[in-house]
Amino acid sequence: MQSTFASVTIEIYMIVIVMGVSGSGKSTVGAELSKQLRWPFYDADDYHSRTNKQKMRMGVPLQDTDRLPWLAKLSGIILKHIELNKSMVLACSALKGSHRVLLDVHRKCHFVYLKGTFEVIQERIRKRHKHFFNPELTKSQFDALEEPQNCLVIDIGCTVKEIVATICKQLNLAHC
Repeated sequence: MQSTFASVTIEIYMIVIVMGVSGSGKSTVGAELSKQLRWPFYDADDYHSRTNKQKMRMGVPLQDTDRLPWLAKLSGIILKHIELNKSMVLACSALKGSHRVLLDVHRKCHFVYLKGTFEVIQERIRKRHKHFFNPELTKSQFDALEEPQNCLVIDIGCTVKEIVATICKQLNLAHC
């Protein structure tokens, strides 16, 4: 997004963090939002260690000690974009308030919570193929989830197109 004032162009940037339990559609929505905005997209799953991915394949829930190095990497990516005054979209579970604190490193960070019921999420995960997340972990995701306050909450029953349009409207992203 750009603003022009007296022939001076000012780049207005934003960090959008699409969050929710596994299977909520974070990656799909984040990628589509990124595409429409022409902003870089980062999928937090790509930054998990091999050990974390192996644990999840085996159905072992991650602990905060497993997540902290991963969250630190993601925070570093966000900080780099802030240093450069560049926008980005991140898809990340950010299940706990403490996780979101580590990612909410600047006033330019905006969280979008994709909310769905256990049953809907569980069905989506069962239909997914070639993903390291074991469907047996769905309950542990909901157990760990601390629903965020003061962020944009969107029901996953909407289409991806509707969700992206809502994000653009609510975050005042004019070129979406």
